[in-house]
Amino acid sequence: MLMYIYVASSWRNGYHEGVVQALRDQGLSVYDFRHPDENDPGFSWRDIAAEWKDWCPAEWREGLKHPIAQAGFTSDKNALDKADCVVLVLPCGRSAHLEAGYAAGLNKPVFTLALDQCEPELMVLLLGPADNLCTSLDELIARLRSITPATLAQGGS
Repeated sequence: MLMYIYVASSWRNGYHEGVVQALRDQGLSVYDFRHPDENDPGFSWRDIAAEWKDWCPAEWREGLKHPIAQAGFTSDKNALDKADCVVLVLPCGRSAHLEAGYAAGLNKPVFTLALDQCEPELMVLLLGPADNLCTSLDELIARLRSITPATLAQGGS
């Protein structure tokens, strides 16, 4: 069985591209929100409005209704729904944490990859057991390799 992995992170995360490639090099199927497919550069608020960073909450709400935002959301959500598990690559922000929380709510295994020193967060346990906090790519890959179809059927890791 080829496991399908959703990698959740930030556009600003310098590790994201290397993590995606390392997982693919292991023969794993990976969804990359930056490049959902060869011809799709992924969702960007810049495609809706150049001044998006200056939006007030009401403008944000209207932006969420834009067809480009709706298409980006649908692409990412469909990939999350299809995914067997999620890898949350730190550091990242609200969007990636919402995606990881959604996956955990669906009883999908969620692995948090922390390659740099960071402030400890107790509530990461909402995403899964402490052993799902990985501190190296090798550890992450070993944890992913330990997932079996039976594990996925039970909704956990």
